[in-house]
Amino acid sequence: MLKSQTIRAVVLAAGLAMAGSVHAQDAADRTSLATAADLKAQVAAMFAAMKPGQTFMWQPTLKDGPRISAVEIWKAPGRPAVHVEQAEYITVLQGSGTLVTGGHLKNPHQTGAGQLDGDEIEGGTTRQLVAGDVVLIPAGTPHWFGIPGEPLVLLGIKIPSPQSQ
Repeated sequence: MLKSQTIRAVVLAAGLAMAGSVHAQDAADRTSLATAADLKAQVAAMFAAMKPGQTFMWQPTLKDGPRISAVEIWKAPGRPAVHVEQAEYITVLQGSGTLVTGGHLKNPHQTGAGQLDGDEIEGGTTRQLVAGDVVLIPAGTPHWFGIPGEPLVLLGIKIPSPQSQ
């Protein structure tokens, strides 16, 4: 993981009004900060906590109500998904993989509040991802991560659509 890429991801997260109690300065300044060292330690702790055979882990980094930044570790592909009312802004921190977006989610079923999973995506666009890449997936867009080998580590930011606030 390149330190500058991590720092850019943190700056972007702060710029999207991620606020909480990590390093708040005063009541008027609700800015939160997760340093490059914080993210590196979080990723290491998450890898250490993963059980044998566990292929996915998600853990919040910063939170301000419905706006959340979180580290995601993907060791294998999951199911194609749609976040109905949240856009997802992603920075690839480590690894590489494939992202399929758009198209049509085949056999969708609700798996949580505002979350649909399906069997596959038909007619989507395939892109290769490497460390440093940044992606914005609009709310309601089917997406899927392919993991060819090494784990894919992402900093994902969930952004509620204006209609859901």
